[in-house]
Amino acid sequence: MARIPGGKQKRKQARVGAPDRTLTANAGMAAVSELCDRLGVISAIDAATGPVKQRDRGFGAGELLTGIAAAQLAGEDFWTGLDRQRKDVAGQLLAPVPGLASTTAAGLARRVTPAQWLAVETGLAAVTERMVKLLSPERAAALTEGAVTIDMDATDVEVHGSKKQGVAYNHQGQRVGRPHVAIWAETETVLAADLGSGTDDVRAGAPGLLRRALAGLPAAARASGQIALRADAGYFAGQLARAARDEHIAFAIGAKRIAPLWRLLDGIAEDDWHDAIDMRGAQVAVADYRPDWWPASTSLLIRRVRLDPGQVSADPRSRRRRTLHPAQRALPFPELAEAEAIYACSFILTSLDVTTPELAVAVEHWYRHRATVENVFRDGKHGAALRHLPSGYHQVNTAWMWGALLAASMAGWLHQLTATTAGPVIVAGHGTRGGKAMIATLRRRLIAVPGRLIRHAGQLILRLPPGHYLLAETLARLRALPATS
Repeated sequence: MARIPGGKQKRKQARVGAPDRTLTANAGMAAVSELCDRLGVISAIDAATGPVKQRDRGFGAGELLTGIAAAQLAGEDFWTGLDRQRKDVAGQLLAPVPGLASTTAAGLARRVTPAQWLAVETGLAAVTERMVKLLSPERAAALTEGAVTIDMDATDVEVHGSKKQGVAYNHQGQRVGRPHVAIWAETETVLAADLGSGTDDVRAGAPGLLRRALAGLPAAARASGQIALRADAGYFAGQLARAARDEHIAFAIGAKRIAPLWRLLDGIAEDDWHDAIDMRGAQVAVADYRPDWWPASTSLLIRRVRLDPGQVSADPRSRRRRTLHPAQRALPFPELAEAEAIYACSFILTSLDVTTPELAVAVEHWYRHRATVENVFRDGKHGAALRHLPSGYHQVNTAWMWGALLAASMAGWLHQLTATTAGPVIVAGHGTRGGKAMIATLRRRLIAVPGRLIRHAGQLILRLPPGHYLLAETLARLRALPATS
């Protein structure tokens, strides 16, 4: 380093040289490609959907969705992100679907028929089946022979533009599309999905979505006889409960806070309340209530959570305030603050066994974890790009939605396949979701890793910066798995 007499070291200025086509910003895309190869993602979707075009050439539905998912995993937000990925010469040698342009992808998505979108679920079911077969016998048995949970929920994706197809204003005045999704909660993988508008009532399509989700489970999981459905109060209708009964699975569905339920609450004695698991100030009770046209095995679980006055907003529109008993909700805020006890209440209708306090408390604790599907939505929106629907065409937005959901499922498959008794390779002990990393963490630690791709002795060699051992270890674990036949 040059020195100035009597001064500190002077940093030399770096010159920007010629672009190096051997460099890529997303060397971790090699792990995504390896995952897709081991599971046969593209071939499974293509086999289920069939050819998209009259002449079976070029990209198929499997390459379309896998290419979109890979771009979103790399952090691309819009269709033009496919073009940015395409310009990465070295990165295209590592990508699962090289050469996919935005115009090609959007045009191809418009050719996919409604029947083929349903067939995508069949393809993903085949991939999930393969994933389970690649697991160790102990891990596969834990997933398929124990409790198997289907979580169902919908989320609103706000869009802009009055001419977009398949969207509508929701009750909040937002113009939205509404993905309606069912997942396998234990693996956080998507089983079935529809894309509706802001005015679609999810209860109408819920029975059909449930049947498709059941078909998407691995055969061993379907044969376990321990499948249960969880859904929030947006599905408070007898159709879904009866569909679950007809399919011989248990259910737990949130109930809206209607007047008959508040009247039941008044008749529950203090001795009937029992402390909830892992929830401070919460108690659980069982009431004898079954709405008309619900299965005869239905019971009502009630959870109440004691609140401090400071936890309740004075605003009558507050979401928490709506959980209070109507008699307390009607009180002016100063009088409410002086109440002897303030409780937030929730109601759950279930066909599970709640005949003892221990069983009732366990069922409520299990139902509380239905937020798993919300983790998938969060991953799809903040990790992938489901936070918007970028096209004016409904079919193209459906492809974008499936790309985001496929990206979330890839994160789930990757977690299952790279986890060992020593812990998951991806997060190395971090995280609060059973060790599973969010897509944003995967991108930062695994995918968005710079690398140089060179050829030597007839082989492609990927050189990484010092300290980026995670990609090498992940590739080693994936390549140790048997290839798809």
